Amino acid sequence: MFVYSLVVFTVFCLLFVKRRSFKERRFILSDLFWSKANFTCVLDKTIYALNIICFMKIYLNDQLVDAAEAKVSVFDHGLLYGDGIFEGIRLYNGCVFKLEEHLERLEYSAKAIMLNMPWTRQEISDAVCETCRANNLKDGYIRLVVTRGEGSLGLSIKNCKRPQLIIIADTIQLYPKEFYENGLSIITVPTRRCNPAALPPAVKSLNYLNNILAKIEAQHLGYHEAIMLNDQGYVAECTGDNIFIIHKGELITPAASAGALKGITRDTALDIADELGIPWREANMTRYDVWVAEELFLTGTAAEIIPIVEVDARKIGDGKPGKITAKFLEAFRRRVSIEGTKL
Repeated sequence: MFVYSLVVFTVFCLLFVKRRSFKERRFILSDLFWSKANFTCVLDKTIYALNIICFMKIYLNDQLVDAAEAKVSVFDHGLLYGDGIFEGIRLYNGCVFKLEEHLERLEYSAKAIMLNMPWTRQEISDAVCETCRANNLKDGYIRLVVTRGEGSLGLSIKNCKRPQLIIIADTIQLYPKEFYENGLSIITVPTRRCNPAALPPAVKSLNYLNNILAKIEAQHLGYHEAIMLNDQGYVAECTGDNIFIIHKGELITPAASAGALKGITRDTALDIADELGIPWREANMTRYDVWVAEELFLTGTAAEIIPIVEVDARKIGDGKPGKITAKFLEAFRRRVSIEGTKL
């Protein structure tokens, strides 16, 4: 009865703050209720679920629809076979970070899998910004998805008439603040990165099972992230991030040919290295190279730049986030609200 009353009252309160962002709703309603941490946690989950049901707008096939009405066909090849592509994009203070670069990569992925998108880059860009504005977002995460579209129960794409464009704009926090301050411990998992001859890692496809299996292995052992090796035993990337080491003043990262995604945040980190006057290169990296690195950090749209302090039970450097890594993170945070497309 208490839970029912809580939900009813929460819905009632949400009606009075409908045009607020999720974060603003959370703070307003927390003041109305009880400030204890355990109650706030329950409240967060309740508000988040109701926020999606009542207010979230999804861009689906050239129009904004309520989240509850955002539906795709069970015959969509994106669902049936993971046949499609996507981008994860960040929004910082009303700036869609590196939107043009993300859309360029989306176009490259589409070309690689022979998916003909009927929208121009500008049309997709406008749709991304429109979706953010419709959800009253200034800071958040955007998931841009293009599926092959509805087809038949076979692998052939001949019956897939039209691709589907889906844009979701929401909030995200991949890692808590203390991980950026104290660093993250990771491991190497048995699952190998797909061979580029089978599926080029530069294609950001909806078929993410390779990464998911590696993520499951890491989580079963109590880790948030893990290193994936390629068929030759060289470091490729992590399950959702690119990897960088700093050794003797030089920044080193695996090349795309080793199995690494051509990450947007990865490219930003290389730009920052030039800005800081730090020499960098792409190279084959073994686990040994990782273990003896002086500093190590990961980059990704959701993770941003996060320091790693332990790999496979071996301390990286002195076991604390490095000074050079801190400079990269500081420089990155200066860029995010100015390098991109304003809403």
